[in-house]
Amino acid sequence: MLAISKDSLININIPIRFWQWAINFIKSYRSAIMILFLALAEHRICVAAQDNSWPISSPQAQGINPAVLQKLHQEFKDGRHGYVDSFLVVKSGFIVFEEYYENNYISLTRNRKHKQAKIMRDNYGDLARSQYNYYDPDWHPYYKETRLHTIQSVSKSVTSALIGIAIERGEIPGVDIKIIDYFEKYKLLFQDSQKQVITLYDLLTMTAGIKWDEFSHKYTNPLNNAAAMENSDDWIKYVLSQPMEFKPGEKFVYNSGIAVLLSHILHKATNMHIDEYADKFLFEPLGIESFYWKKTPTGLVDAESGLYLSARDFAKFGYLYLNDGKWGKNQIISPEWIKSTMSPDTSIEGGKRRYGYQWWLVPYTGGSNKWVYSGSGYGGQYLMVVSEYDLTIVFNGWNIFDIPRPTIEYLSKRVLESVQ
Repeated sequence: MLAISKDSLININIPIRFWQWAINFIKSYRSAIMILFLALAEHRICVAAQDNSWPISSPQAQGINPAVLQKLHQEFKDGRHGYVDSFLVVKSGFIVFEEYYENNYISLTRNRKHKQAKIMRDNYGDLARSQYNYYDPDWHPYYKETRLHTIQSVSKSVTSALIGIAIERGEIPGVDIKIIDYFEKYKLLFQDSQKQVITLYDLLTMTAGIKWDEFSHKYTNPLNNAAAMENSDDWIKYVLSQPMEFKPGEKFVYNSGIAVLLSHILHKATNMHIDEYADKFLFEPLGIESFYWKKTPTGLVDAESGLYLSARDFAKFGYLYLNDGKWGKNQIISPEWIKSTMSPDTSIEGGKRRYGYQWWLVPYTGGSNKWVYSGSGYGGQYLMVVSEYDLTIVFNGWNIFDIPRPTIEYLSKRVLESVQ
């Protein structure tokens, strides 16, 4: 807004009595104007969000019971679910609930940061980096005192979207291609005949067959494959050096290293790193101006857990999937890719969840074939899409302090109870 001082108004060649009349006029109608605004608010005329990207509405106007969300919000405030940083609900394109929580991570990590740094130095030497010391408050959960929050493994879901865009643009032929052709520098690591037939589809669905374990040990433990990769000098070499355990396509095994391979493939196919490609073909069309993305020692973008976004921008990505890849009038991702991504074709042993293209598919009650489509990241990063109710839900947190974090199933159930 243009600021004009009183003195500058007097210097304009207009009689002062005009300005006196104008001021009196404004004073006379100020009360009426305020009443009008209050009436508009009461009728829930939605106003644009401060960043001009999200309209805001009351929960009631969009068929949401605010008392249900308020109850969950109070539980977060009381610390009943560990360390939660943000809780945001978008219904039918309107922000209907948005809360943020202050947690003193500097105090929480003061001792742990140094203990973890020693563990990392003892195991990785000079390769140990504070970016992957999850107790370092300069990096976790916020990026260096900004409001950009780590989304951890939901970075994989963003990476999947970029692969889909590259396929739509003709830069990658399709999901059935064998990945070996993109790894000329690492051909010697493909001597196993089973590794030679891994396809892009196998990577997207976490069925590559590479031996990997990042669930038996915490991400702060060097015995965790993901932790060992993050502190290696060449992440691609580390991933491809692992032996094959299953035939490609045979079994779902969660493997963060797969997203690193996807990052490399996109770079080779487009001659752009993922952060550049995302900025041009995904973030800019969504109006996302601020983000940070970590890089590996070789300069490759960390597609497995390295992206930081604000909560509102995080929600934009989910809303894009809710609307079949369309943002406003702009078709950013093809509807076909969205449908393939959200198809529950990959079963997960020992549970009811399924897996799409780097997305979790979580069933919810109320009928068969009803899924919460979710990105899920270490520490409590959840992006949930519920198509049936036109809902996009964001949770950010940093539950790594020996407190069980709420699950997708639990949190989605609590929010869905608010739908009237």
